[in-house]
Amino acid sequence: MHDYLRPILAFIASCAAVMLIAPFFIPMLRRMKYGQVEREEGPHAHSSKEGTPSMGGIMFVAAIIIGTLAFSKYDAALWYSVPSLIMMFGFGLVGFLDDFIKVKHKRNLGLRAYQKIIAQVLLAAAVAVFAYKYIGSELWFASFDVKIDLGFWYIPLVMFAVIAIVNATNLTDGLDGLASGVTLVYSVSMGIIFLYLGRAFAQGFANEPIFVAEAEGMTDMAVFAFAVAGGLLGFLSKNSYPAKVFMGDTGSMALGGAISAMVLYSRHLFLFLLMGVCIVASAVSVVLQVGSYKLRHGKRIFKMAPLHHHFEMKGYPETKIVTGYMIVTALACLAALSLFM
Repeated sequence: MHDYLRPILAFIASCAAVMLIAPFFIPMLRRMKYGQVEREEGPHAHSSKEGTPSMGGIMFVAAIIIGTLAFSKYDAALWYSVPSLIMMFGFGLVGFLDDFIKVKHKRNLGLRAYQKIIAQVLLAAAVAVFAYKYIGSELWFASFDVKIDLGFWYIPLVMFAVIAIVNATNLTDGLDGLASGVTLVYSVSMGIIFLYLGRAFAQGFANEPIFVAEAEGMTDMAVFAFAVAGGLLGFLSKNSYPAKVFMGDTGSMALGGAISAMVLYSRHLFLFLLMGVCIVASAVSVVLQVGSYKLRHGKRIFKMAPLHHHFEMKGYPETKIVTGYMIVTALACLAALSLFM
């Protein structure tokens, strides 16, 4: 099977799996009364979302695992796509526990803040040590042109980056189809970058076995990225406005883990600031809002944070906000892709 065909088939398989699971899984969530519990301080328009089945992220996590494993090469998968799946699953499990507590006790707060922090720090530490040992401590800029070896400092940087990405993705999940739509665009773009990196390794270092293995690994990461995109496309059929199911923290934290895996294996950590600009904006807006409130004696910068709620409070429909975020992400990703040309 041609290497370029495997990511496409992973995309189709992952999308189809969600579409097949959804008609059975969503009614099951409804029967089990695993519904959304809205925050009292949230936008008033969201009160109508109360009771909508949550924890739908389980569907696309399962679909991504199916699509990735079905079309990965065994040798490469053990060191590339499988660790990526474990990273996604690990953070998704923390989100699942958070969701389960919420729906079980019918409250908006699940795990305690310190419990989330401890779980995320432990997972991020394991990811950072693995990346340091098996991916390397180099950061790349614009493909192979510029490389910086951080040595041991790579570990704390990766821990910070992973925790930041996971929580930023979690914050982005605030409107119907927002986190899934933005991550879909991002994942397709990362899949293209992985295919480029795989080809660059194969052509530029054809006689060195270690780089041949790296080329296969990059293609397997493309399989993973396209499987993520396919699962999210299938999920969007039920999650776009008006959503019939929400991904919950199960889904948003799993996506944060998946994005982190793509960032680390690409070695282009700082490129996420461009490609994930809308996800970054969600986190930065919350930091600015909290900082302003505390330092300026209750004064706020935004009507509500994260940023997408600010636009919502200004009267923009959910559909326009989500479409705008996807367009901005697409343009940012095209700009990032141009750096590899």
